[in-house]
Amino acid sequence: MKTIAITGASGFVGTSLKKYFSALGYKIISISRDVLNDNKKLEETLNQTDIVINLAGANIINRWSESYKKLLYSSRIETTSKIVNAINSIQNRPKLLISTSAVGIYNNKTTYDENGSYSNDFLSNLCQDWEKEAKKAKNESTKVSIFRFGIVMGKDGGALQKMITPFKLGLGGTIGDGKQAFSYIHINDLLNAYKFVIENEFEDTFNLTAPIPTTNKGLTLALGKTLKRPTILPVPQFVLNIIFSEGARVLTDGQSAIPKKLLELGFKFKFNTIEETIEDLCK
Repeated sequence: MKTIAITGASGFVGTSLKKYFSALGYKIISISRDVLNDNKKLEETLNQTDIVINLAGANIINRWSESYKKLLYSSRIETTSKIVNAINSIQNRPKLLISTSAVGIYNNKTTYDENGSYSNDFLSNLCQDWEKEAKKAKNESTKVSIFRFGIVMGKDGGALQKMITPFKLGLGGTIGDGKQAFSYIHINDLLNAYKFVIENEFEDTFNLTAPIPTTNKGLTLALGKTLKRPTILPVPQFVLNIIFSEGARVLTDGQSAIPKKLLELGFKFKFNTIEETIEDLCK
């Protein structure tokens, strides 16, 4: 029986991964904040672990005050650094570390695979530093893979749960002009991608996004059609700027990414389009 240790295990993705891999017969260890802050306990935990999944990080969709930006950074980089240092200090090192990143690493000029051009803003620089830190765990015993998430869509949490209420009330609409890219992934495809990479012990950087990206308008139309509700009330960009300050860019400056490396390795997505994704999650 293989053991998977997970940081950020209480979040939507972490909870889904625990349930999914427990059902497959894996032993799951949730790495709590107390363990993360105790180097000896962390080393003891990782010394008995085959795979480490690093999900820790404060919620990116929030108002980005200077203090919150520091929290976004420290909750990712410092946590990852603790994991990396522990892995490099123990005798029985895990075979694989899968660390999280985001498609926000790319600029929004075109659609990118994993070799796309990076932006030069806070979110992209955060992702770049996060990935560099994780790769320090790579050695002769431990492989490191990076998963760049799109927006994770699921029934029991994540972005869809937050956005669906106004649509059900007939108050949904595009954000701004709706032309901004929207890269997403169905939670089931995300879970299967973890299984695919873990079972094959792949080492690389992967976009975890559906093969066919959409726009905010495409998402809006899919929600309206499935829920049979009007979608005529756009959310002005200046309103989001007031609420989220610089953090509004997560919603207004989307990136378009495709999962080229997963597809080339033979991974099959069940939900390829936003219409298939929304129809499944809202039925």
